[in-house]
Amino acid sequence: MQIELELRDYIRIITKRKWMIVAIVVICSMAAGLYSYFMIEPVYQATTKIVVNRTAAAGASTNDLDLNEVNANLRLIDTYKEVIKTPAIMELVSNQHPEFGMSVDDLIRKVKVSSVNNTQVMTMAVQDLSYERAAEVVNAVTQVFKEQIPTIFNVQNVTILNLANLNPSKEPVPVNNKFALNVILAFVVSLMAAAGIAFLLEYLDDTIKTEADVLRYLELPTMGQIAKVKNEHANREEAIKTARVKSGGEISNVQVGK
Repeated sequence: MQIELELRDYIRIITKRKWMIVAIVVICSMAAGLYSYFMIEPVYQATTKIVVNRTAAAGASTNDLDLNEVNANLRLIDTYKEVIKTPAIMELVSNQHPEFGMSVDDLIRKVKVSSVNNTQVMTMAVQDLSYERAAEVVNAVTQVFKEQIPTIFNVQNVTILNLANLNPSKEPVPVNNKFALNVILAFVVSLMAAAGIAFLLEYLDDTIKTEADVLRYLELPTMGQIAKVKNEHANREEAIKTARVKSGGEISNVQVGK
């Protein structure tokens, strides 16, 4: 016979195994916190910003707004993003800064370039275990890119808005510092897993333990029950009386507690 569980049955199952659920959640959350704090190395990020600005046409006022020029610069951004991550730029960076000890491929993998839609601003970012090293690398790539753009495209429409601060006034914050997020995720996932385990154990447990189980599964009333009695008297000799009873030619010992 298939038994359909109601809401109170789910609550009963969770309440029945609440300590197991609590233990699993606490252990998993603590493990995630300890792993995030002691095992994950902090990674720092340094960024620079570049603007692709319009150039003034011959005989035109610098105050005139040329929308075609702006749109052309916006389309150039996608091209510039690809040019930055090419050996034409990275090889010069590697040659000019041997102290980095990074190859062209290492630099290409390390530099990330992004831009906000419909803006002329590009952001270059470098992540490293040392903030100072990340700032030096991203500044070097930015400077070389600005110097090489006139040679590659025969235009001078790239301006550096800001370089990475090599000596920030505040302590840099790691970009992978996700201690709270990892603990919260571990809490939620472990809670769901623990509840699933509790329901699975309840499903696999087909034993009958209470009168309610008898009525639910067998649909029969309980006529009687045998209670488990524990003798808690300190003095066994005073607590138990032994009587001999003869029945059917056999002798048996019956122990009766006070």
